[in-house]
Amino acid sequence: MSTSVGRFVWYELLTSDVKGAIAFYSDVIGWKTQPFDEGPDAYVMWVASQGPLGGVYPLPEQAKQMGAPPHWTAHVEVANVDHSTKQAAELGGKVLVEPRDTPKVGRFSVIADPQGATICLFTPSHPMPTHDHMKDGEMSWNELITTDHEAALRFYGTLFGWEKKSDFDMGAMGKYVIYGQERAYGGMFTKSKDMPMPPAWLYYIHVDDLDAAVERAKQKGAKLMNGPMDVPGGDRIAQLMDPQGAAFALHTTKK
Repeated sequence: MSTSVGRFVWYELLTSDVKGAIAFYSDVIGWKTQPFDEGPDAYVMWVASQGPLGGVYPLPEQAKQMGAPPHWTAHVEVANVDHSTKQAAELGGKVLVEPRDTPKVGRFSVIADPQGATICLFTPSHPMPTHDHMKDGEMSWNELITTDHEAALRFYGTLFGWEKKSDFDMGAMGKYVIYGQERAYGGMFTKSKDMPMPPAWLYYIHVDDLDAAVERAKQKGAKLMNGPMDVPGGDRIAQLMDPQGAAFALHTTKK
């Protein structure tokens, strides 16, 4: 198996206001943007210090009709999208977008895991560079909030080769499981009954100064959902909703 299989390689924001979202994240995170190709409808990429890490585009009509709000999604690399998409369905997942090509980029599909959280499978046309996820402006943590984290880990373990790295007890909130491959990619936990949201992924962006970034986000119209707070190991996090309604989180490592 290729060492790149199972990595998070690309992050996309599907939003109701592309210009507004670009202004917001450029100010809060410091991202630059760059068009992928020519023309007024060119795909816009997010660019941090190590190069492009994702993109932003209008929330598709099909997604709106299915009731999807603005949201972030991630692409996980697989060796063969068609094979992995079929496997996801056999494992109890649901195929939302059948495998299709993006010219000059690769082939992707969109699935929902058996609990209902959505993610993209992706086979790039060219090798994708690995970013240092602890640099300012990079996506540093990928968190799954679900109804059954043990079942979810079995599903993703078979599909992507992820394995449990460690876990810790969150008391009344139950176990928080850290998963990954050669390194930790993120965590997953079973949400409590009083969390009304459906199963979903939440993506954390690394910032040098958490409090300053939270303040900038609030001034630009974001809603603070949780934090800033310390987490085990001494890192600090905050969870927010951007002005268009997409959930995201900020993360700073222990100095």
